[in-house]
Amino acid sequence: MFIDEATIWVKAGNGGNGCLSFRREKYIAKGGPDGGDGGKGGDVYFEAVENLDTLLDFAGKHHWRAKNASDGEGNNKYGSDGEDLIIKVPPGTLIYDTDIDLMLKDMNEVGMKICICKAGRGGRGNKAFATSINQTPRTTTMGKKGQERNLRLELKLIADVGLVGIPNAGKSTLVSRCSRAKPKIADYPFTTLEPVLGIVELSDFRRFVMADIPGLIEGAHDGAGLGFEFLKHIERTTIIAHILDIMPPDGSDPVDNYNSIRQELSQYSQALGQKDEFIIANKIDLDPDGKIIKKLEQKLGKAIIPISAVTGEGINELSEKLWQKVKEIKAAAE
Repeated sequence: MFIDEATIWVKAGNGGNGCLSFRREKYIAKGGPDGGDGGKGGDVYFEAVENLDTLLDFAGKHHWRAKNASDGEGNNKYGSDGEDLIIKVPPGTLIYDTDIDLMLKDMNEVGMKICICKAGRGGRGNKAFATSINQTPRTTTMGKKGQERNLRLELKLIADVGLVGIPNAGKSTLVSRCSRAKPKIADYPFTTLEPVLGIVELSDFRRFVMADIPGLIEGAHDGAGLGFEFLKHIERTTIIAHILDIMPPDGSDPVDNYNSIRQELSQYSQALGQKDEFIIANKIDLDPDGKIIKKLEQKLGKAIIPISAVTGEGINELSEKLWQKVKEIKAAAE
């Protein structure tokens, strides 16, 4: 199950209370104060790890608490600190504080770790208040309460290449051809109901991440179909690979389909509409003489990369071009 949004409550651990105690031993009539300080509570951390790609862990658990600290004890014993809580999330998770409507952190890199809630400090025992003029203090302090927050987590997948196109254009087949991902493939619209990530492996240990985004239809930016729910996952992609079905089963015009999807991307986000794009014509096994491809290039006025996701024709060449473009863009950004 793919979960890309969650609402949770997190709380750091409370600090332990200081102890009120005096030394009492045989032959020592008036022992001094020996009450220890309370321990520090556990902090709440979020950490982005590479083996997660969904917020499924938060679907059935909405309350997350770090451990409280122990109270101080007599004989100058300090309370033990509470254990920190480390909440692991997939890279690309946005953390919002819902009470103040503020984004706290964008966990956009593997290994990133941030403290979201600070723990309470421990209280002071009466030993800490002893002075030369107050040798028997009876003063202690309570431990501080740990910070708590109401959070909203939103996942935007991080991929190098995002596949877009109308339903049944061949995106899932292409991902299964290029990587080891196994998306559901069938001959009916909206077969893909959630984004699928696949790692494309090339020679010389080169690789990039490809995301299969559920099919878009006209009005997706307003919530039509499944597109509105998953358009956000294309925002982080380095480039867009637009898959065109050269012979759509419904008899629609591939050029009109292309323009419709481009309009949806631009209306959802101006930055999304300006991303670098590859136009990929699928099902060239149905166009052996290449006439359909030539007409499409003339009408669109753009270069088209022909492939057949079913037979595998042109897949290797496409993968090389995609990797080269991703490499160029990342190098320029750095």
